[in-house]
Amino acid sequence: MKNNELRIAILGHQFMGKAHSNAWLQASRFFDLPVRPVLQVACGRNEKAVRAFADTWGWKDVETDWRKVLERDDVDVVDISLPQHLHHEVAIAAARAGKHLFCEKPMALRASDAESMLAAAEAAGIRHYVNHNYRRTPAVRLARQIIDEGRIGRIFHWRGAYQQDWIVDPEFPLTWHLQKETAGSGPHGDLNSHSVDLAHYLVGDIRSVSCLTAQFIAERPLPGEGAATFSAGTGAAGKGRVTVEDASLMHVEFASGAVGSFEATRFATGRKNRNTFEIYGSEGALCFNLERMNELELHSRQDPVHAQGFRTILATEPCHPYIQHWWPPGHTIGYEHGFVHAVADFVAAVANGTPIDPDFRDGLKCIRVLEAGLRSAETGKRELV
Repeated sequence: MKNNELRIAILGHQFMGKAHSNAWLQASRFFDLPVRPVLQVACGRNEKAVRAFADTWGWKDVETDWRKVLERDDVDVVDISLPQHLHHEVAIAAARAGKHLFCEKPMALRASDAESMLAAAEAAGIRHYVNHNYRRTPAVRLARQIIDEGRIGRIFHWRGAYQQDWIVDPEFPLTWHLQKETAGSGPHGDLNSHSVDLAHYLVGDIRSVSCLTAQFIAERPLPGEGAATFSAGTGAAGKGRVTVEDASLMHVEFASGAVGSFEATRFATGRKNRNTFEIYGSEGALCFNLERMNELELHSRQDPVHAQGFRTILATEPCHPYIQHWWPPGHTIGYEHGFVHAVADFVAAVANGTPIDPDFRDGLKCIRVLEAGLRSAETGKRELV
């Protein structure tokens, strides 16, 4: 840090690059931060594309070689907004260069990579964060508060589902998301990583898993010119093989004795980004749906019998987490605000030398659950985490 500024480098300029850039821009405008984030340099392989991105979002400089970014003494934080197969090498090198790490999820392709990323970060003494941003949705934070207050009692059940439909069309091209070498797995790793992180945050550690995966479309058209290149395997003319699952169903046992289920799919026709959970306890229950992200459903057995039932809390009051920094009650916030909350908390953690969650240790724990699920799908047996 220099002159009360935290200088940021971002690697990647697609969907997550835009979401992260917006968060770095907005955080100091709405939150009273101890230091001000500065958008120092944006990095991407295509110079023309990264320059256009930098001009749009206000990045001061551009670079096409991420290794040169790490050599700069005017960079304090490296924001890794890259596909997950690129996280490992970049994160270790950035940590060794003394840069704090803001890393998009999933943290890595495999647990062994995540372990070495964590070791490098801890050896360097830097702040390290994995962007499971849904933890910072006000309604989810409220759910955690209600659980911590004991208002739903002992938790018996977690039921989670993350459903999308963006690859239902068999003509959707074979992007990097559908290749094991670049994505690791399909929705089991991409979507379930969010769900598992939320379950860890709200219910606790997972002890064992059993899992079933399915693939519905085995081959897809190869991407057009300019798309990311990879080894697509042999397929019909103009097509390549899909090498990840299309859907995952996982049952788990928590260390607490609670049980849970997870569904992750990109074939839930009509569902665009439906991330839901239901938590059932001895004294009540909680339900959340990201598509109605400002709402939390609560049932309490402590209510009079004649008034019992699920009620919807609109989590937009100043007393709800983060909301005092935004709009008047009833004026809802959106998807991008979770990223702003993450940046605000991360900046404070770096400036004050305090922890932030979820960090690389949490990210590793999540990947171990997901890997156990894939082992179970292969062996047909329950696997310990």
